[in-house]
Amino acid sequence: MATRTGAAHVVTTKRKYKGKVYETHLLRRSYRDGGKVKNETLGNLSHLPKPVIEIIRRSLRGETFVPVTEAFEITQSRPHGHVQAVTTAMQRLRFASLVSSKASRYRDLVLAMVAARILAPATKLATTRWWHTSTLAEQFGVSDADEDDLYAAMDWLVERQNTIQKKLADRHLNPGASVLYDLSSSYFEGTTCPLAKRGYSRDHRRDKPQVNYGLLTAAQGCPVAISVHPGNTADSLTFLPMMEQLRQDFGLERMIMIGDRGMISNKAIKAMRQAEGIDWITALKSVSIRSLINQQHLQLDLFDDSNLLEFSSADYPDERLVACRNLQLAALRAHKREELLCATERNLEKIRVQVQAGRLRGKDKVGVKVGKVINQYKIAKHLKLDIGERVFSFARNSQSIANEAALDGLYIIRTSVPATHMDSADCVRHYKSLANVERAFRSFKGIDLKVRPIHHRLEKRVRAHLFLCMLAYYVEWHLREAWRELMFADTDQHAKTIRDPVAPAKRSAAALRKVSTRTLDDGTPAHSFATLLAELSCIVRNTCRTPNNGHDTSTFDILTTPNAKQRHAFELLQSITV
Repeated sequence: MATRTGAAHVVTTKRKYKGKVYETHLLRRSYRDGGKVKNETLGNLSHLPKPVIEIIRRSLRGETFVPVTEAFEITQSRPHGHVQAVTTAMQRLRFASLVSSKASRYRDLVLAMVAARILAPATKLATTRWWHTSTLAEQFGVSDADEDDLYAAMDWLVERQNTIQKKLADRHLNPGASVLYDLSSSYFEGTTCPLAKRGYSRDHRRDKPQVNYGLLTAAQGCPVAISVHPGNTADSLTFLPMMEQLRQDFGLERMIMIGDRGMISNKAIKAMRQAEGIDWITALKSVSIRSLINQQHLQLDLFDDSNLLEFSSADYPDERLVACRNLQLAALRAHKREELLCATERNLEKIRVQVQAGRLRGKDKVGVKVGKVINQYKIAKHLKLDIGERVFSFARNSQSIANEAALDGLYIIRTSVPATHMDSADCVRHYKSLANVERAFRSFKGIDLKVRPIHHRLEKRVRAHLFLCMLAYYVEWHLREAWRELMFADTDQHAKTIRDPVAPAKRSAAALRKVSTRTLDDGTPAHSFATLLAELSCIVRNTCRTPNNGHDTSTFDILTTPNAKQRHAFELLQSITV
């Protein structure tokens, strides 16, 4: 007699038929019949989805299943991956000890503000509201902070600026190293701050007062110090104080100062001559270049064989002059000048027709209208005008155009660095490295750090705001360097040191391929800095708890499992060192 006992189970069989593999899932039960174990098929499960079949299989093995909502519930989900990336970079940079060697409430607030400036730049009030939508406030332990706490931390930070910048100089400026310096400005909302003055607006906001700030970086563009000046301060007047800070506060006795032609004035050069151990690299203004050509110190026909040549002049004793001729830049400027001339001539022709037809009379009236036209594109020097009571004519000043055309694409590097220390090509490369400071200013003002507009009324708050932005860029700069291969950036940085310094800069083939295809070598999308942070923000920290568990309110966190791109981004951060 058969004894029908035993556990039910799921059996899966596979068979091939005409090159295809078919799976059959059967629900069976084992039983004993006369001492023999036999199987009984209870049903065919092949029509069910595979996940359902797997649940049946595991249930028959003794596992208990309950609805997810009964096992645990998610009480909060906050973006975390981008916060983790910035936090990791700060840890690799030992950023906390850079701000202060002692842990404090103010230090935590400053670290949180720096991270927030990178991830979501906003006013202090908006920042204290935003950072609760991510894990940032919890990560830095500032969940209870309000805007007044942030202002107090800014006041604390600005008092420590010199100490922090000294630490940065010790890290990134070696004796004899090249130091880049340039000045920019940002417009100001309000009129009560002593720093808010009207001056040359690089933001093209003549309707607003502004604040000037000079940024000092290492040769690669890593920021080291920032100085803040009233908005009407000339560029050259900010250079000497920064040089003195390098010598006195940072203790650098030997260095190479690199600044543009409007920054390093003759007064600054005279001061550097008197200070032993300081060399400089800058460029001559166009009026000085024309003077050298007129004196036959530089002959343009020498550029027939080379785009770079070194010469000397008695006007610049103990200095090296490196002349460069960029033919592509010359053609571009000639084309632009011709466009502006043609546009101006078309507008002047309309005035000439009005005067000839008698619709516009009077020398003063004609002159006012003509002045508006020729000043629109700043080319009045290239035109000859004849304005009368009833007549008006114009013609091109061919001599003026020829004189300017002779300087198209021509620039001269002026340096005190000995040839034994740096050859002509490297002098040009070092001068062109000022583009690294310009890149920093674009990050300050663009979509990354949003330094402008500046709303603070107190001078020390303005200084603290700009210093906070510099510290944020310091972290961002290292993030960008670590993530080059994931972004559109060129990873072949060595090519910059060997390519023709005068010819227009060109990206490597790999970088051009990334730009044209918008993808990396592995076929995944290439990122900008902002979109890569957005990709990482998809890693979420879920706060969970067990429901219906009486008075037990304990929670636990579950993080989103990173995808391959996110894991790689975090791996690259391990390359950050100081």
